[in-house]
Amino acid sequence: MRELRLDGRSLTVVDLVRVAREGHPVSIDPGALPAMAAVRDLVVRIAARGDAVYGLTTGVGVRKLRAAPTGARLLREHRTGMGPPLAPDVARASAVLLANTIAAGRTGVRAEVAERLCRTISAGVTPHVRRYGSTGMGDVVPLADLVADLLAEEQILPDEALPLIAQGSVATAAAALALHDALRLLDRLTETAALDLEAFAANPSPLHELVPIVRPYPGLGRAIADLRALLAGSRLFQEEPRHLHAPLAFRCAAHVLGAGNDALAFCDRQVTIELNAHQQNPLLVIDADRAVPVANFDLQPLAQAMDIARLALAPCLTTQLERTITLLQASQTGLTDGLEPYGDPGGHGLSELAWTAQAIAAEARLLVQPVSAEIGSSTQAEGIENRMTLAPLGARRLAEMTDLGLRLGAIAAVVSCQAIDLRGVERLGAPARTLYDRVRSVVASLAPGEPPPADLEPLVALLARA
Repeated sequence: MRELRLDGRSLTVVDLVRVAREGHPVSIDPGALPAMAAVRDLVVRIAARGDAVYGLTTGVGVRKLRAAPTGARLLREHRTGMGPPLAPDVARASAVLLANTIAAGRTGVRAEVAERLCRTISAGVTPHVRRYGSTGMGDVVPLADLVADLLAEEQILPDEALPLIAQGSVATAAAALALHDALRLLDRLTETAALDLEAFAANPSPLHELVPIVRPYPGLGRAIADLRALLAGSRLFQEEPRHLHAPLAFRCAAHVLGAGNDALAFCDRQVTIELNAHQQNPLLVIDADRAVPVANFDLQPLAQAMDIARLALAPCLTTQLERTITLLQASQTGLTDGLEPYGDPGGHGLSELAWTAQAIAAEARLLVQPVSAEIGSSTQAEGIENRMTLAPLGARRLAEMTDLGLRLGAIAAVVSCQAIDLRGVERLGAPARTLYDRVRSVVASLAPGEPPPADLEPLVALLARA
Protein backbone atom coordinates (compact mmCIF):
# COMPACT_ATOMS: atom_id res chain seq x y z
CA MET A 1 0.00 0.00 0.00
CA ARG A 2 1.21 3.50 -0.80
CA GLU A 3 2.41 5.44 2.23
CA LEU A 4 0.83 8.84 2.78
CA ARG A 5 3.23 11.57 3.85
CA LEU A 6 1.75 14.41 5.85
CA ASP A 7 2.99 17.97 5.39
CA GLY A 8 0.03 19.93 6.77
CA ARG A 9 -0.74 21.47 3.41
CA SER A 10 -1.82 18.87 0.85
CA LEU A 11 -4.03 16.33 2.62
CA THR A 12 -7.14 15.39 0.62
CA VAL A 13 -10.33 13.56 1.46
CA VAL A 14 -9.22 10.65 -0.72
CA ASP A 15 -5.97 10.45 1.28
CA LEU A 16 -7.94 10.39 4.50
CA VAL A 17 -10.19 7.59 3.26
CA ARG A 18 -7.20 5.48 2.21
CA VAL A 19 -5.64 5.63 5.67
CA ALA A 20 -8.81 5.53 7.77
CA ARG A 21 -10.66 2.82 5.83
CA GLU A 22 -8.12 0.98 3.70
CA GLY A 23 -5.23 0.82 6.14
CA HIS A 24 -2.61 2.71 4.14
CA PRO A 25 0.43 3.65 6.26
CA VAL A 26 1.15 7.27 7.10
CA SER A 27 4.26 9.25 8.04
CA ILE A 28 5.51 12.81 8.39
CA ASP A 29 7.02 14.33 5.27
CA PRO A 30 10.69 15.15 6.00
CA GLY A 31 10.21 18.47 4.26
CA ALA A 32 7.85 19.53 7.05
CA LEU A 33 10.42 19.10 9.83
CA PRO A 34 12.16 22.52 9.58
CA ALA A 35 8.91 24.46 9.98
CA MET A 36 7.89 22.31 12.92
CA ALA A 37 11.25 22.89 14.59
CA ALA A 38 11.10 26.65 14.00
CA VAL A 39 7.68 27.00 15.62
CA ARG A 40 8.77 24.77 18.47
CA ASP A 41 11.71 27.11 19.11
CA LEU A 42 9.29 30.06 19.17
CA VAL A 43 7.19 28.35 21.83
CA VAL A 44 10.27 27.81 23.99
CA ARG A 45 11.29 31.48 23.64
CA ILE A 46 7.81 32.72 24.51
CA ALA A 47 7.66 30.51 27.58
CA ALA A 48 11.12 31.66 28.70
CA ARG A 49 10.12 35.31 28.35
CA GLY A 50 6.90 34.75 30.28
CA ASP A 51 4.62 36.35 27.68
CA ALA A 52 0.95 36.03 28.56
CA VAL A 53 -0.21 33.31 26.13
CA TYR A 54 -3.46 31.43 26.65
CA GLY A 55 -2.83 27.81 27.54
CA LEU A 56 0.95 28.19 27.41
CA THR A 57 1.80 30.52 30.29
CA THR A 58 -1.77 30.90 31.58
CA GLY A 59 -4.56 28.55 32.44
CA VAL A 60 -7.59 27.96 30.23
CA GLY A 61 -11.30 28.72 30.61
CA VAL A 62 -12.11 30.09 34.03
CA ARG A 63 -8.41 29.73 34.93
CA LYS A 64 -7.30 32.01 32.13
CA LEU A 65 -5.74 34.51 34.55
CA ARG A 66 -3.96 31.89 36.63
CA ALA A 67 -0.86 29.80 36.17
CA ALA A 68 -0.93 27.08 33.52
CA PRO A 69 -1.73 23.59 34.84
CA THR A 70 0.51 20.65 34.08
CA GLY A 71 -0.07 19.01 30.71
CA ALA A 72 -1.16 15.74 32.27
CA ARG A 73 -3.73 17.46 34.46
CA LEU A 74 -5.08 19.48 31.55
CA LEU A 75 -5.63 16.30 29.55
CA ARG A 76 -7.33 14.48 32.40
CA GLU A 77 -9.64 17.37 33.20
CA HIS A 78 -10.88 17.48 29.62
CA ARG A 79 -11.70 13.77 29.40
CA THR A 80 -15.40 14.36 30.06
CA GLY A 81 -16.90 12.71 26.97
CA MET A 82 -19.81 10.33 27.03
CA GLY A 83 -21.56 7.79 24.86
CA PRO A 84 -20.46 5.02 22.52
CA PRO A 85 -17.13 5.23 20.68
CA LEU A 86 -16.77 6.94 17.36
CA ALA A 87 -16.84 4.71 14.31
CA PRO A 88 -13.35 3.24 13.78
CA ASP A 89 -12.80 5.07 10.49
CA VAL A 90 -13.72 8.42 12.05
CA ALA A 91 -11.45 7.79 15.04
CA ARG A 92 -8.51 6.86 12.81
CA ALA A 93 -9.14 9.79 10.48
CA SER A 94 -9.17 12.11 13.51
CA ALA A 95 -5.71 10.89 14.49
CA VAL A 96 -4.45 11.43 10.93
CA LEU A 97 -5.78 14.99 10.93
CA LEU A 98 -4.17 15.74 14.28
CA ALA A 99 -0.82 14.51 12.97
CA ASN A 100 -1.31 16.56 9.79
CA THR A 101 -2.01 19.69 11.84
CA ILE A 102 1.21 19.21 13.77
CA ALA A 103 3.08 18.63 10.49
CA ALA A 104 1.94 22.04 9.26
CA GLY A 105 4.34 23.64 11.76
CA ARG A 106 1.78 25.86 13.44
CA THR A 107 1.06 24.17 16.78
CA GLY A 108 4.43 24.19 18.49
CA VAL A 109 4.14 20.47 19.21
CA ARG A 110 7.35 18.51 18.61
CA ALA A 111 7.79 16.48 15.46
CA GLU A 112 8.38 13.36 17.58
CA VAL A 113 4.79 13.49 18.80
CA ALA A 114 3.40 13.59 15.25
CA GLU A 115 5.70 10.76 14.25
CA ARG A 116 4.48 8.63 17.18
CA LEU A 117 0.90 9.26 16.12
CA CYS A 118 1.76 8.15 12.58
CA ARG A 119 3.47 4.97 13.74
CA THR A 120 0.50 4.08 15.92
CA ILE A 121 -2.00 4.68 13.12
CA SER A 122 0.12 2.72 10.65
CA ALA A 123 0.22 -0.19 13.11
CA GLY A 124 -3.57 -0.45 12.82
CA VAL A 125 -4.43 0.96 16.24
CA THR A 126 -7.85 2.61 16.51
CA PRO A 127 -8.17 5.13 19.34
CA HIS A 128 -11.15 4.87 21.68
CA VAL A 129 -12.92 8.23 21.44
CA ARG A 130 -16.34 8.81 22.97
CA ARG A 131 -18.95 10.35 20.70
CA TYR A 132 -20.36 13.23 22.76
CA GLY A 133 -18.52 16.23 24.12
CA SER A 134 -17.73 18.67 21.32
CA THR A 135 -19.85 21.68 20.40
CA GLY A 136 -17.80 22.48 17.30
CA MET A 137 -15.58 25.10 18.95
CA GLY A 138 -12.53 22.87 18.87
CA ASP A 139 -12.70 19.22 19.90
CA VAL A 140 -11.00 19.46 23.29
CA VAL A 141 -13.12 16.72 24.88
CA PRO A 142 -12.91 13.96 22.21
CA LEU A 143 -9.29 14.82 21.42
CA ALA A 144 -8.42 14.41 25.09
CA ASP A 145 -9.68 10.83 24.73
CA LEU A 146 -7.70 10.32 21.53
CA VAL A 147 -4.43 11.73 22.87
CA ALA A 148 -4.72 9.80 26.13
CA ASP A 149 -5.36 6.58 24.21
CA LEU A 150 -2.54 6.96 21.68
CA LEU A 151 0.15 8.84 23.61
CA ALA A 152 1.49 8.19 27.10
CA GLU A 153 1.31 11.21 29.41
CA GLU A 154 5.07 11.19 29.96
CA GLN A 155 5.56 11.55 26.19
CA ILE A 156 3.81 14.93 26.17
CA LEU A 157 5.44 18.12 27.41
CA PRO A 158 3.30 20.45 29.55
CA ASP A 159 3.12 23.10 26.83
CA GLU A 160 1.95 20.54 24.25
CA ALA A 161 -1.24 19.45 26.00
CA LEU A 162 -3.51 22.28 24.86
CA PRO A 163 -2.27 22.39 21.23
CA LEU A 164 -2.94 18.65 20.98
CA ILE A 165 -6.57 18.95 22.03
CA ALA A 166 -7.53 22.49 20.96
CA GLN A 167 -8.11 21.44 17.34
CA GLY A 168 -11.12 20.53 15.21
CA SER A 169 -9.64 17.21 14.12
CA VAL A 170 -12.59 15.02 15.11
CA ALA A 171 -15.32 17.18 13.59
CA THR A 172 -13.27 17.70 10.43
CA ALA A 173 -12.57 13.98 10.05
CA ALA A 174 -16.23 13.09 10.52
CA ALA A 175 -17.27 15.78 8.03
CA ALA A 176 -14.73 14.69 5.42
CA LEU A 177 -15.76 11.03 5.53
CA ALA A 178 -19.47 11.88 5.56
CA LEU A 179 -19.13 14.20 2.58
CA HIS A 180 -17.07 11.62 0.69
CA ASP A 181 -19.93 9.16 1.16
CA ALA A 182 -22.54 11.77 0.27
CA LEU A 183 -20.81 12.46 -3.05
CA ARG A 184 -20.74 8.75 -3.82
CA LEU A 185 -24.42 8.49 -2.88
CA LEU A 186 -25.26 11.22 -5.37
CA ASP A 187 -23.50 9.18 -8.06
CA ARG A 188 -25.59 6.14 -7.11
CA LEU A 189 -28.79 8.20 -7.16
CA THR A 190 -27.89 9.41 -10.65
CA GLU A 191 -27.58 5.78 -11.73
CA THR A 192 -30.92 4.82 -10.18
CA ALA A 193 -32.51 7.84 -11.86
CA ALA A 194 -31.30 6.50 -15.22
CA LEU A 195 -32.80 3.10 -14.43
CA ASP A 196 -36.03 4.80 -13.37
CA LEU A 197 -36.30 6.63 -16.68
CA GLU A 198 -35.86 3.32 -18.47
CA ALA A 199 -38.32 1.58 -16.15
CA PHE A 200 -41.00 4.22 -16.70
CA ALA A 201 -40.23 4.59 -20.42
CA ALA A 202 -40.13 8.29 -19.67
CA ASN A 203 -39.89 11.01 -22.28
CA PRO A 204 -36.14 11.86 -22.42
CA SER A 205 -36.69 15.37 -23.80
CA PRO A 206 -35.72 17.09 -20.47
CA LEU A 207 -32.20 15.77 -21.15
CA HIS A 208 -31.85 17.76 -24.38
CA GLU A 209 -28.29 19.05 -24.93
CA LEU A 210 -29.53 22.65 -25.08
CA VAL A 211 -30.97 22.58 -21.55
CA PRO A 212 -27.68 23.16 -19.66
CA ILE A 213 -26.62 25.74 -22.22
CA VAL A 214 -29.63 27.97 -21.67
CA ARG A 215 -29.60 27.25 -17.91
CA PRO A 216 -25.85 27.08 -17.30
CA TYR A 217 -25.53 25.61 -13.83
CA PRO A 218 -22.43 23.38 -13.76
CA GLY A 219 -24.24 20.76 -11.69
CA LEU A 220 -27.15 20.59 -14.10
CA GLY A 221 -24.77 20.20 -17.02
CA ARG A 222 -23.03 17.35 -15.25
CA ALA A 223 -26.29 15.63 -14.33
CA ILE A 224 -27.62 15.77 -17.89
CA ALA A 225 -24.32 14.58 -19.30
CA ASP A 226 -24.19 11.72 -16.79
CA LEU A 227 -27.78 10.64 -17.46
CA ARG A 228 -27.34 10.81 -21.23
CA ALA A 229 -24.18 8.71 -20.93
CA LEU A 230 -25.96 6.13 -18.79
CA LEU A 231 -28.86 6.02 -21.28
CA ALA A 232 -26.66 5.82 -24.38
CA GLY A 233 -28.10 3.35 -26.89
CA SER A 234 -31.49 3.25 -25.15
CA ARG A 235 -34.69 2.88 -27.10
CA LEU A 236 -35.97 5.90 -25.16
CA PHE A 237 -34.30 8.11 -27.76
CA GLN A 238 -35.62 6.06 -30.68
CA GLU A 239 -39.32 5.55 -29.86
CA GLU A 240 -42.32 7.81 -29.70
CA PRO A 241 -42.60 8.71 -25.98
CA ARG A 242 -45.46 7.31 -23.90
CA HIS A 243 -46.18 10.79 -22.51
CA LEU A 244 -45.61 14.33 -23.63
CA HIS A 245 -44.74 15.07 -20.01
CA ALA A 246 -43.71 12.42 -17.51
CA PRO A 247 -44.49 13.07 -13.82
CA LEU A 248 -42.26 15.74 -12.32
CA ALA A 249 -40.10 13.33 -10.33
CA PHE A 250 -38.98 11.87 -13.68
CA ARG A 251 -39.04 15.05 -15.72
CA CYS A 252 -37.04 17.06 -13.17
CA ALA A 253 -34.58 14.30 -12.23
CA ALA A 254 -31.57 16.01 -13.80
CA HIS A 255 -32.44 19.38 -12.29
CA VAL A 256 -32.72 18.02 -8.77
CA LEU A 257 -29.53 16.00 -9.10
CA GLY A 258 -27.82 19.00 -10.68
CA ALA A 259 -28.67 21.21 -7.73
CA GLY A 260 -27.23 18.51 -5.50
CA ASN A 261 -24.05 18.43 -7.59
CA ASP A 262 -23.52 22.17 -7.21
CA ALA A 263 -24.23 22.24 -3.48
CA LEU A 264 -22.00 19.27 -2.68
CA ALA A 265 -19.21 20.74 -4.82
CA PHE A 266 -19.28 23.82 -2.61
CA CYS A 267 -19.25 21.66 0.52
CA ASP A 268 -16.32 19.68 -0.86
CA ARG A 269 -14.31 22.87 -1.31
CA GLN A 270 -15.05 23.95 2.27
CA VAL A 271 -14.05 20.60 3.74
CA THR A 272 -10.88 20.42 1.64
CA ILE A 273 -9.78 23.81 3.00
CA GLU A 274 -10.44 22.68 6.56
CA LEU A 275 -8.30 19.54 6.16
CA ASN A 276 -5.16 21.68 6.08
CA ALA A 277 -6.32 24.72 8.04
CA HIS A 278 -5.05 26.19 11.31
CA GLN A 279 -7.73 25.42 13.91
CA GLN A 280 -6.47 26.64 17.26
CA ASN A 281 -5.75 29.60 19.49
CA PRO A 282 -3.24 31.21 19.56
CA LEU A 283 -1.58 31.65 16.16
CA LEU A 284 2.19 31.41 16.42
CA VAL A 285 3.78 34.06 14.18
CA ILE A 286 7.48 33.43 13.67
CA ASP A 287 8.19 36.72 11.84
CA ALA A 288 6.74 38.71 14.74
CA ASP A 289 8.25 36.40 17.38
CA ARG A 290 4.94 36.24 19.22
CA ALA A 291 1.68 34.38 19.72
CA VAL A 292 -1.44 36.14 18.46
CA PRO A 293 -4.85 35.38 20.02
CA VAL A 294 -7.23 34.21 17.26
CA ALA A 295 -10.50 32.27 16.89
CA ASN A 296 -9.57 29.66 14.30
CA PHE A 297 -11.14 26.95 16.45
CA ASP A 298 -14.57 28.18 15.30
CA LEU A 299 -15.86 25.55 12.85
CA GLN A 300 -18.76 27.55 11.38
CA PRO A 301 -17.68 26.95 7.74
CA LEU A 302 -17.62 23.21 8.39
CA ALA A 303 -20.94 23.20 10.24
CA GLN A 304 -22.61 25.17 7.44
CA ALA A 305 -21.19 22.83 4.82
CA MET A 306 -22.70 19.85 6.63
CA ASP A 307 -26.09 21.58 6.81
CA ILE A 308 -25.96 22.49 3.13
CA ALA A 309 -25.01 18.94 2.18
CA ARG A 310 -28.06 17.53 3.97
CA LEU A 311 -30.32 20.17 2.45
CA ALA A 312 -28.95 19.26 -0.99
CA LEU A 313 -29.41 15.51 -0.55
CA ALA A 314 -32.96 15.66 0.82
CA PRO A 315 -34.69 16.61 -2.48
CA CYS A 316 -32.68 13.93 -4.28
CA LEU A 317 -33.99 11.33 -1.83
CA THR A 318 -37.59 12.53 -1.83
CA THR A 319 -37.65 12.70 -5.63
CA GLN A 320 -36.20 9.20 -5.76
CA LEU A 321 -38.94 8.00 -3.42
CA GLU A 322 -41.64 9.50 -5.65
CA ARG A 323 -40.26 7.77 -8.72
CA THR A 324 -40.11 4.45 -6.88
CA ILE A 325 -43.68 4.72 -5.61
CA THR A 326 -44.89 5.72 -9.08
CA LEU A 327 -43.23 2.69 -10.64
CA LEU A 328 -45.28 0.41 -8.37
CA GLN A 329 -48.59 1.73 -9.75
CA ALA A 330 -50.03 0.08 -12.86
CA SER A 331 -52.09 3.16 -13.71
CA GLN A 332 -48.86 5.12 -14.13
CA THR A 333 -46.57 2.57 -15.73
CA GLY A 334 -48.88 0.58 -17.98
CA LEU A 335 -47.34 -2.53 -16.40
CA THR A 336 -48.70 -4.54 -13.44
CA ASP A 337 -49.61 -3.50 -9.92
CA GLY A 338 -46.57 -3.77 -7.73
CA LEU A 339 -44.66 -4.94 -10.83
CA GLU A 340 -45.79 -8.51 -10.15
CA PRO A 341 -44.68 -10.94 -12.86
CA TYR A 342 -47.05 -11.37 -15.77
CA GLY A 343 -49.43 -14.26 -15.24
CA ASP A 344 -49.23 -14.04 -11.44
CA PRO A 345 -52.09 -11.76 -10.38
CA GLY A 346 -52.45 -13.21 -6.88
CA GLY A 347 -49.61 -11.42 -5.10
CA HIS A 348 -48.50 -7.94 -4.23
CA GLY A 349 -45.32 -7.98 -6.28
CA LEU A 350 -42.95 -5.42 -4.82
CA SER A 351 -45.68 -3.19 -3.43
CA GLU A 352 -44.74 -3.81 0.20
CA LEU A 353 -41.30 -2.33 -0.40
CA ALA A 354 -43.06 1.02 -0.63
CA TRP A 355 -43.59 1.10 3.14
CA THR A 356 -39.92 0.61 3.86
CA ALA A 357 -38.93 3.17 1.24
CA GLN A 358 -41.34 5.73 2.69
CA ALA A 359 -40.09 5.10 6.24
CA ILE A 360 -36.46 5.50 5.19
CA ALA A 361 -37.11 8.67 3.22
CA ALA A 362 -39.12 10.20 6.07
CA GLU A 363 -36.36 9.51 8.56
CA ALA A 364 -33.77 10.97 6.20
CA ARG A 365 -35.84 14.14 5.75
CA LEU A 366 -35.99 14.65 9.50
CA LEU A 367 -32.18 14.87 9.57
CA VAL A 368 -32.24 18.01 7.43
CA GLN A 369 -32.83 20.46 10.30
CA PRO A 370 -29.82 22.83 10.25
CA VAL A 371 -27.65 22.81 13.36
CA SER A 372 -25.17 25.56 12.53
CA ALA A 373 -27.66 28.29 13.49
CA GLU A 374 -27.67 27.13 17.12
CA ILE A 375 -26.21 29.34 19.82
CA GLY A 376 -24.77 28.52 23.19
CA SER A 377 -27.42 27.62 25.75
CA SER A 378 -25.26 28.93 28.57
CA THR A 379 -22.22 31.08 29.05
CA GLN A 380 -19.08 29.38 30.33
CA ALA A 381 -15.73 30.64 31.58
CA GLU A 382 -16.98 33.99 32.89
CA GLY A 383 -18.67 34.99 29.67
CA ILE A 384 -15.92 34.03 27.23
CA GLU A 385 -17.16 30.65 25.99
CA ASN A 386 -20.63 31.65 24.80
CA ARG A 387 -20.92 30.19 21.30
CA MET A 388 -21.10 26.84 19.49
CA THR A 389 -21.38 25.56 15.91
CA LEU A 390 -22.34 21.89 16.47
CA ALA A 391 -20.19 20.85 13.51
CA PRO A 392 -19.78 17.30 14.89
CA LEU A 393 -23.56 16.86 15.06
CA GLY A 394 -23.92 18.15 11.50
CA ALA A 395 -21.37 15.59 10.30
CA ARG A 396 -23.07 12.72 12.17
CA ARG A 397 -26.43 13.64 10.67
CA LEU A 398 -24.97 13.73 7.17
CA ALA A 399 -23.45 10.28 7.72
CA GLU A 400 -26.83 8.97 8.93
CA MET A 401 -28.64 10.52 5.96
CA THR A 402 -26.15 8.98 3.53
CA ASP A 403 -26.58 5.57 5.12
CA LEU A 404 -30.35 5.85 4.78
CA GLY A 405 -29.95 7.12 1.22
CA LEU A 406 -28.03 4.02 0.20
CA ARG A 407 -30.87 1.86 1.47
CA LEU A 408 -33.45 3.90 -0.39
CA GLY A 409 -31.25 3.59 -3.48
CA ALA A 410 -31.16 -0.19 -3.08
CA ILE A 411 -34.96 -0.39 -2.95
CA ALA A 412 -35.22 1.94 -5.93
CA ALA A 413 -32.81 -0.18 -7.97
CA VAL A 414 -34.76 -3.37 -7.24
CA VAL A 415 -38.04 -1.72 -8.25
CA SER A 416 -36.71 -0.15 -11.44
CA CYS A 417 -35.00 -3.38 -12.53
CA GLN A 418 -38.24 -5.30 -12.02
CA ALA A 419 -40.06 -2.79 -14.19
CA ILE A 420 -37.34 -3.13 -16.81
CA ASP A 421 -37.85 -6.91 -16.72
CA LEU A 422 -41.52 -6.42 -17.53
CA ARG A 423 -40.88 -3.79 -20.17
CA GLY A 424 -38.02 -5.69 -21.79
CA VAL A 425 -34.32 -5.74 -20.91
CA GLU A 426 -33.50 -5.54 -24.61
CA ARG A 427 -34.55 -1.87 -24.51
CA LEU A 428 -31.44 -0.95 -22.56
CA GLY A 429 -28.26 0.44 -23.98
CA ALA A 430 -24.92 -0.95 -22.82
CA PRO A 431 -24.31 1.43 -19.86
CA ALA A 432 -27.77 0.92 -18.35
CA ARG A 433 -27.46 -2.81 -18.94
CA THR A 434 -24.28 -2.77 -16.85
CA LEU A 435 -26.20 -1.09 -14.01
CA TYR A 436 -29.03 -3.59 -14.38
CA ASP A 437 -26.61 -6.54 -14.31
CA ARG A 438 -24.94 -5.16 -11.19
CA VAL A 439 -28.26 -5.19 -9.35
CA ARG A 440 -29.17 -8.62 -10.69
CA SER A 441 -25.83 -10.01 -9.51
CA VAL A 442 -27.16 -9.91 -5.94
CA VAL A 443 -30.97 -9.63 -6.31
CA ALA A 444 -32.81 -11.93 -8.71
CA SER A 445 -35.84 -10.95 -10.75
CA LEU A 446 -39.14 -11.50 -8.95
CA ALA A 447 -40.48 -14.90 -9.93
CA PRO A 448 -44.19 -15.84 -9.97
CA GLY A 449 -45.39 -16.72 -6.49
CA GLU A 450 -42.26 -15.38 -4.78
CA PRO A 451 -42.31 -12.67 -2.09
CA PRO A 452 -40.16 -9.51 -2.36
CA PRO A 453 -36.48 -9.98 -1.49
CA ALA A 454 -36.15 -10.26 2.29
CA ASP A 455 -32.60 -8.95 2.59
CA LEU A 456 -31.28 -6.08 0.51
CA GLU A 457 -28.17 -5.49 2.62
CA PRO A 458 -25.90 -7.24 0.06
CA LEU A 459 -27.12 -4.75 -2.54
CA VAL A 460 -26.59 -1.86 -0.10
CA ALA A 461 -23.02 -3.04 0.41
CA LEU A 462 -22.52 -3.36 -3.34
CA LEU A 463 -23.77 0.20 -3.92
CA ALA A 464 -21.51 1.49 -1.15
CA ARG A 465 -18.48 -0.05 -2.86
CA ALA A 466 -19.39 1.01 -6.40
